Amino acid sequence: MPHPLSPLGVAHTLISLAPLVTGLYAFVRFHRIEPTAPSGKLYLAGLALSVFTAFGLSSTAGVNPGHVLGVLALLAAFGGALLVPRLQVLGRLGAHLQTFGLSFSFFLLLVPGINETLTRLPAVRPLATGPDDPLVRLSLLAWLALFVLGFTLQVLERRAGRRAA
Repeated sequence: MPHPLSPLGVAHTLISLAPLVTGLYAFVRFHRIEPTAPSGKLYLAGLALSVFTAFGLSSTAGVNPGHVLGVLALLAAFGGALLVPRLQVLGRLGAHLQTFGLSFSFFLLLVPGINETLTRLPAVRPLATGPDDPLVRLSLLAWLALFVLGFTLQVLERRAGRRAA
Protein backbone atom coordinates (compact mmCIF):
# COMPACT_ATOMS: atom_id res chain seq x y z
CA MET A 1 0.00 0.00 0.00
CA PRO A 2 1.76 3.18 -1.17
CA HIS A 3 0.01 5.65 1.21
CA PRO A 4 -1.29 3.89 4.32
CA LEU A 5 -3.96 5.68 6.31
CA SER A 6 -3.25 6.69 9.89
CA PRO A 7 -5.88 6.01 12.57
CA LEU A 8 -6.94 9.68 12.25
CA GLY A 9 -7.07 9.24 8.47
CA VAL A 10 -9.40 6.27 8.88
CA ALA A 11 -11.59 8.20 11.35
CA HIS A 12 -11.66 11.23 9.03
CA THR A 13 -12.65 9.04 6.08
CA LEU A 14 -15.48 7.42 8.02
CA ILE A 15 -16.69 10.77 9.38
CA SER A 16 -16.60 12.22 5.86
CA LEU A 17 -19.08 9.60 4.72
CA ALA A 18 -21.82 11.26 6.84
CA PRO A 19 -22.00 14.51 4.84
CA LEU A 20 -21.52 12.56 1.61
CA VAL A 21 -24.45 10.23 2.28
CA THR A 22 -26.75 12.86 3.81
CA GLY A 23 -25.93 15.32 1.02
CA LEU A 24 -26.77 12.75 -1.63
CA TYR A 25 -29.97 11.85 0.23
CA ALA A 26 -30.97 15.53 0.38
CA PHE A 27 -30.33 16.04 -3.33
CA VAL A 28 -32.51 13.04 -4.17
CA ARG A 29 -35.26 13.89 -1.65
CA PHE A 30 -35.38 17.71 -1.80
CA HIS A 31 -33.22 18.47 -4.87
CA ARG A 32 -31.06 20.56 -2.54
CA ILE A 33 -29.57 20.40 0.92
CA GLU A 34 -32.34 21.72 3.16
CA PRO A 35 -30.64 22.98 6.36
CA THR A 36 -33.79 22.75 8.50
CA ALA A 37 -34.42 19.10 7.62
CA PRO A 38 -32.80 16.37 9.76
CA SER A 39 -30.63 15.37 6.78
CA GLY A 40 -29.47 18.98 6.41
CA LYS A 41 -28.59 19.26 10.09
CA LEU A 42 -26.68 15.99 9.93
CA TYR A 43 -24.95 17.20 6.74
CA LEU A 44 -23.78 20.38 8.47
CA ALA A 45 -22.57 18.53 11.58
CA GLY A 46 -20.80 15.89 9.50
CA LEU A 47 -19.20 18.51 7.28
CA ALA A 48 -17.88 20.41 10.31
CA LEU A 49 -16.46 17.22 11.88
CA SER A 50 -14.95 16.19 8.56
CA VAL A 51 -13.20 19.53 8.11
CA PHE A 52 -12.01 19.66 11.73
CA THR A 53 -10.53 16.14 11.57
CA ALA A 54 -8.80 17.05 8.30
CA PHE A 55 -6.69 19.62 10.14
CA GLY A 56 -4.86 16.76 11.85
CA LEU A 57 -3.95 15.31 8.46
CA SER A 58 -1.18 16.80 6.37
CA SER A 59 1.69 15.28 4.46
CA THR A 60 3.33 18.72 4.27
CA ALA A 61 3.26 19.47 8.03
CA GLY A 62 1.19 22.60 7.56
CA VAL A 63 -1.84 24.06 5.90
CA ASN A 64 -2.49 22.45 2.53
CA PRO A 65 -5.03 23.08 -0.25
CA GLY A 66 -7.39 20.51 1.27
CA HIS A 67 -7.52 22.52 4.50
CA VAL A 68 -8.30 25.70 2.57
CA LEU A 69 -11.09 23.91 0.66
CA GLY A 70 -12.48 22.68 3.97
CA VAL A 71 -12.62 26.19 5.43
CA LEU A 72 -14.27 27.45 2.23
CA ALA A 73 -16.80 24.59 2.43
CA LEU A 74 -17.63 25.55 6.03
CA LEU A 75 -18.03 29.21 5.11
CA ALA A 76 -20.25 28.33 2.14
CA ALA A 77 -22.38 25.83 4.06
CA PHE A 78 -22.89 27.79 7.26
CA GLY A 79 -23.15 31.08 5.39
CA GLY A 80 -25.87 29.54 3.24
CA ALA A 81 -27.62 27.83 6.13
CA LEU A 82 -27.42 30.49 8.83
CA LEU A 83 -26.42 33.89 7.45
CA VAL A 84 -28.25 34.20 4.13
CA PRO A 85 -31.76 33.53 5.54
CA ARG A 86 -31.28 36.43 7.99
CA LEU A 87 -30.40 38.93 5.25
CA GLN A 88 -33.87 40.10 4.26
CA VAL A 89 -32.32 42.67 1.93
CA LEU A 90 -31.48 39.82 -0.48
CA GLY A 91 -35.14 39.14 -1.18
CA ARG A 92 -35.71 36.25 -3.60
CA LEU A 93 -31.99 36.04 -4.30
CA GLY A 94 -31.53 34.74 -0.76
CA ALA A 95 -33.06 31.35 -1.58
CA HIS A 96 -30.70 30.94 -4.52
CA LEU A 97 -27.69 31.98 -2.45
CA GLN A 98 -28.63 29.53 0.28
CA THR A 99 -28.93 26.73 -2.26
CA PHE A 100 -25.66 27.76 -3.88
CA GLY A 101 -23.77 27.87 -0.58
CA LEU A 102 -24.88 24.43 0.50
CA SER A 103 -24.42 22.87 -2.95
CA PHE A 104 -21.00 24.51 -3.32
CA SER A 105 -19.96 23.11 0.06
CA PHE A 106 -20.89 19.63 -1.18
CA PHE A 107 -18.87 20.24 -4.34
CA LEU A 108 -15.85 21.34 -2.27
CA LEU A 109 -16.23 18.37 0.08
CA LEU A 110 -15.58 16.00 -2.78
CA VAL A 111 -12.65 17.77 -4.44
CA PRO A 112 -10.04 16.33 -2.05
CA GLY A 113 -12.11 13.16 -1.78
CA ILE A 114 -11.84 12.51 -5.51
CA ASN A 115 -8.08 13.03 -5.43
CA GLU A 116 -7.59 10.85 -2.35
CA THR A 117 -9.78 8.06 -3.71
CA LEU A 118 -8.08 7.95 -7.10
CA THR A 119 -4.58 8.06 -5.61
CA ARG A 120 -5.27 5.37 -2.98
CA LEU A 121 -7.55 2.85 -4.68
CA PRO A 122 -7.16 0.09 -5.54
CA ALA A 123 -4.61 -0.27 -2.75
CA VAL A 124 -2.24 -2.45 -4.76
CA ARG A 125 -2.04 -0.14 -7.78
CA PRO A 126 -3.94 3.16 -7.44
CA LEU A 127 -5.63 4.59 -10.51
CA ALA A 128 -3.77 7.92 -10.28
CA THR A 129 -0.35 9.05 -9.11
CA GLY A 130 -1.27 12.42 -7.61
CA PRO A 131 -3.32 15.59 -7.99
CA ASP A 132 -1.65 16.43 -11.31
CA ASP A 133 -2.51 13.05 -12.83
CA PRO A 134 -4.70 13.41 -15.96
CA LEU A 135 -7.34 11.09 -14.47
CA VAL A 136 -7.65 13.28 -11.35
CA ARG A 137 -7.85 16.46 -13.43
CA LEU A 138 -10.45 14.98 -15.78
CA SER A 139 -12.49 13.67 -12.84
CA LEU A 140 -12.42 17.10 -11.17
CA LEU A 141 -13.44 18.76 -14.42
CA ALA A 142 -16.38 16.34 -14.74
CA TRP A 143 -17.28 17.05 -11.09
CA LEU A 144 -17.24 20.81 -11.78
CA ALA A 145 -19.46 20.34 -14.85
CA LEU A 146 -21.89 18.25 -12.79
CA PHE A 147 -21.97 20.94 -10.09
CA VAL A 148 -22.71 23.71 -12.62
CA LEU A 149 -25.44 21.61 -14.25
CA GLY A 150 -26.92 20.64 -10.89
CA PHE A 151 -27.02 24.19 -9.57
CA THR A 152 -28.56 25.41 -12.83
CA LEU A 153 -31.31 22.81 -12.44
CA GLN A 154 -31.84 23.85 -8.82
CA VAL A 155 -32.31 27.48 -9.86
CA LEU A 156 -34.72 26.52 -12.65
CA GLU A 157 -36.72 24.34 -10.26
CA ARG A 158 -36.97 27.13 -7.68
CA ARG A 159 -38.12 29.58 -10.36
CA ALA A 160 -40.72 27.14 -11.66
CA GLY A 161 -41.99 26.54 -8.13
CA ARG A 162 -42.23 30.27 -7.48
CA ARG A 163 -44.21 30.80 -10.70
CA ALA A 164 -46.59 27.97 -9.86
CA ALA A 165 -47.24 29.35 -6.39
